[in-house]
Amino acid sequence: MPASTTKSLRVAVLADSDTRWKWGALTANRISPAEFTESDKSSRTADSVIRLDGFLLRGRATPTARQLEEVGVRADSLREVTAVEFLREMTKETYDVLVLALVGGGVQAMLHGLAHAWQGRARRPVVVTGYVGVVYEKLADGLLLRHGADLVLANSRQDAERFRAVYEGVGADASSVTEVALPFLGGAAYEKKDPYTVVFAAQPSVPESRKDRTYLLERLIRHARKHPEREVLLKLRSKPGEHTTHIEELPYQKLAQKEDLPANFRLVYGNMGEVLDHTDLLVTVSSTAALESLHRRIPTVVLTDLGVREALGNHHFVGSGCLASWDQLDAGHVPATDPEWVARQGVGADGSYATAFDEARRRITELLAAGELPPLAPYYTPVTAPGYLPGVLARHHLAPDGSPLPGAPAADKAPSPVRQIVRRAARGAYRHGVQRVAPVIRRMGEL
Repeated sequence: MPASTTKSLRVAVLADSDTRWKWGALTANRISPAEFTESDKSSRTADSVIRLDGFLLRGRATPTARQLEEVGVRADSLREVTAVEFLREMTKETYDVLVLALVGGGVQAMLHGLAHAWQGRARRPVVVTGYVGVVYEKLADGLLLRHGADLVLANSRQDAERFRAVYEGVGADASSVTEVALPFLGGAAYEKKDPYTVVFAAQPSVPESRKDRTYLLERLIRHARKHPEREVLLKLRSKPGEHTTHIEELPYQKLAQKEDLPANFRLVYGNMGEVLDHTDLLVTVSSTAALESLHRRIPTVVLTDLGVREALGNHHFVGSGCLASWDQLDAGHVPATDPEWVARQGVGADGSYATAFDEARRRITELLAAGELPPLAPYYTPVTAPGYLPGVLARHHLAPDGSPLPGAPAADKAPSPVRQIVRRAARGAYRHGVQRVAPVIRRMGEL
């Protein structure tokens, strides 16, 4: 077939951590028009192709090779960049869709940087952003930092309603809000396993204190001893020295080194979906893994032992039927999930997941067909937020107008081997400071 007849869709994803890379890359595939994706083979033509280029924003949470391998999402190309390097790349390359899988401040900086970089261009990519999981804190702050993208994805009906209310409440255009679902839901529906397996999905920053994390670990170990017929797994997100979306000062595996672990207790890594294949009961404080579990109809518990509090994020699950304590689990409690609550969370346990991304695909198809798109117009500008926006942009070496600041790192070629070694050493030193030095200093301050 002649190359001229092949239809191609070029998609770029900029991510700043392993979890956001997973969300961004999977979202890119989910929202791409059906003719280009494997998800709808009935409408996908033989002469269509999607090219996915990944960019990892250099920073404290830049994923390691092991983390990327565990995520399991492949791209046609993947490289590490600074913000200014990425913006320069966007002036040289032509993409159809750009997914910004970043924290709110990173999204805002890129929106202003791209608006500056694309001045005078007749065509630009459709820009998409959103959240990697449950939005349980900083709702207004995070949303307004994401305003300006063509599509701001909401992972559930409930989130879509909240997002529109925030935008409309400040007088910002809310038409970008588009309801979808978490892109990594999937897997076979639950069937009871033998042996019965309990999985605790750990989180890097919830809870934060040594006391609370030690308590949860001890209760998990106690549950294993109380139920020797069960397999009890502690599912970990990252290994010591690695960072994910949030900083983890007290990794559970280090706390576990001080414990006498029973034979039916194990620490596990790996893809969450693969772990859920062998799970009979998923336990967590507030991890997004709970939504993955609920999607597959696996019994799921959100712990109340440390209270139901906004700081923990478990308040999001009020009304779900999932709230319970370790005492109840030790006694054999099995949660009964409320189906109406689940339906509002975009979990798609009722079979609706197959159509969850249809609206996003339709909107992107329309925007691509429109040809020339209006300039990006974030709510925050030097006029609306003169005391806030410059600081947000400066963290990414951008001036208030979105242009690179003098001296901003923007290499035209890959860093030298020596520079790469120095960079890895600096990142390791930072992580050592977070996980070793900072806790010691904090404890000394409490004396």
